[in-house]
Amino acid sequence: MKLGLHLGYWNRNPYPGIAIAQEAENLGYDSIWTAEAYGSDCVSPLAWLGSHTSKIKLGTSVMQISARTPTCAAMTALTMDHLSGGRFQLGIGVSGPQVVEGWYGQGFKKPLERTKEWMNIFRQVIKREQPLEFQGNQYQLPYNGPNSLGIGKPLKSITHPLRPHIPVFMGAEGPKNIELATQIADGWFPIFVSPYRMNIFDESLKNKPDNFEIAAMVQVNVNDNLKDALFPTKMMLALYVGGMGAKDENFHKNLMERMGFDVQEVQDKYLAGDHMGAFDAVPDALADEISLSGPIDRIKERMTDWKKSQITTIMISRTDDANADVARIRQFAEMAL
Repeated sequence: MKLGLHLGYWNRNPYPGIAIAQEAENLGYDSIWTAEAYGSDCVSPLAWLGSHTSKIKLGTSVMQISARTPTCAAMTALTMDHLSGGRFQLGIGVSGPQVVEGWYGQGFKKPLERTKEWMNIFRQVIKREQPLEFQGNQYQLPYNGPNSLGIGKPLKSITHPLRPHIPVFMGAEGPKNIELATQIADGWFPIFVSPYRMNIFDESLKNKPDNFEIAAMVQVNVNDNLKDALFPTKMMLALYVGGMGAKDENFHKNLMERMGFDVQEVQDKYLAGDHMGAFDAVPDALADEISLSGPIDRIKERMTDWKKSQITTIMISRTDDANADVARIRQFAEMAL
């Protein structure tokens, strides 16, 4: 099992990640990942970190496909791959309707179709075998629709790719979206996953290639008091159940319910403004299974269960304390390796 470091997106203020990225590289971490929501973007910090490292792989987890056309994303990936010496990995996701329609001003319908067409175009640009032509329902290149001058021409990237195939990971929660990842991507990001309940993904993963990667984001909370150790994960889960999706359209809540956990009370309390009540209502078992929490010896023991699962990379998440994070990733490397 490989180790990754997930820095996420910036919150109110920038996160200074150079020291932690360099320490992760020195410790033998395989990859470092940045994200975006509706604040900082995922590529600029990654380029900055790449300029201060030399070996660790650089990934986006995730780049939102509504934020960029597939050709724009391919240009970015091609550029990042050259600048990093072939270390770039692209992670993509559709985000959710609140962000897509509220932030990017685009319709959210048919996300699977959009993802499939987006990836088709992206792959063509990177391969650079011929001028780009694509006529789909979501994307048309050249474009000859309304407001077109009708003079667009098929083009091929001026810059030659460093590699004809850049690894692409997909963030996905729904069964059909996960299945699509096994068909068109090199790997999958499960945002909430339990090594004890991987069976809920059996149907979606049944035809995955042998080299298909599964990189899971996992909170690591070392504390001799298990209840205290679980609290950061319970806070995060309450936020996603209550605040990261509409009441009747929340992919995260749907996933947790497919895992067998009742989180309706969590959503109800969070939406009513009772955030502490929502944190407390998160099932301890859910928080425990998707994280590595508790005393060091307990985490070491549970690491064995993660290593037995289909997960190929554990990406540990950061806190808001950069200095403490350097010590955390060193401690986790010692526990895991």
